Amino acid sequence: MPYSQSASRGLSSPDVVGFYDEATGSCQYICIDPATRKCAVIDVVLDFNPARARTSTEAADWALDWIEREGLTLEIILDTHPHADHLTAAAYLKQKTGAPNAIGEKVREIADLWRDFYNTPDAFDPQAGFDRLFADGDTFRLGTLDVRVMLSPGHTLGSITYVVGDAIFAHDTFMQPDSGTARADFPGGSAAMLYDSLMAILALPDDYRIFVGHDYGTEGRDEPAWESTVAEQRASNKHLGGGATKEEFVKVREDRDATLNLPDRMLHALQFNLRGGRLPEPEADGNSYFKIPANRF
Repeated sequence: MPYSQSASRGLSSPDVVGFYDEATGSCQYICIDPATRKCAVIDVVLDFNPARARTSTEAADWALDWIEREGLTLEIILDTHPHADHLTAAAYLKQKTGAPNAIGEKVREIADLWRDFYNTPDAFDPQAGFDRLFADGDTFRLGTLDVRVMLSPGHTLGSITYVVGDAIFAHDTFMQPDSGTARADFPGGSAAMLYDSLMAILALPDDYRIFVGHDYGTEGRDEPAWESTVAEQRASNKHLGGGATKEEFVKVREDRDATLNLPDRMLHALQFNLRGGRLPEPEADGNSYFKIPANRF
């Protein structure tokens, strides 16, 4: 599995292992406190074959193997939002390790939206699916490291960013500077809100590392990449570099979004991720079934 390591820069700076899911272009992370060897995993994928509606655990097991091999202790399983392009491995990782899982508190509002789309008024209880629901400004500790939660809506209305020392886990807000930014056309999304979230991240110190949620390469770059800095994003981001105004950004983002199809896993993923990474309850025959709305999008 493609991966890279970003070394701690000293006191209050984590080691970060980034690893890549080729099927969905997803960037996943192990964030490590060097002092205590405690770690968090962020946005880890549960593999899914949409043609067969079959799950598997290669990416999550890769992370667990790394954690065991390096003598780390998994403290918490973090997601930044209910992903539309991949299934979350949060429940699987919790089952394997006993570590708690967490996401942003506005997942409740996202669940409200999707109950209507799936016509499942009693489905999706985020309080039952996640151990912690973070609010904007919440803090917690990862070993000796301080972690701060920033509400970063736009891609979804409830996306959150984790700032761990000098590492910013910015999920589906920024992409690499040569790729621009994430789409903002999903239900509850907003290009205007995304711009404000991007500006809040760019207000952090120039040398802070930004770790993004996706990379698909570019015409000039075949290999996936997922690390940049605040200064690099401010100077050369394809959609923002050089000081694009909010109005300019919104037009670019909305014009681009109008050309995009839904991710091929989206209608499977949301009903899974809003359950904290669990399939719907088995029916009388012992099997679980996805419910796919027709002609809604």
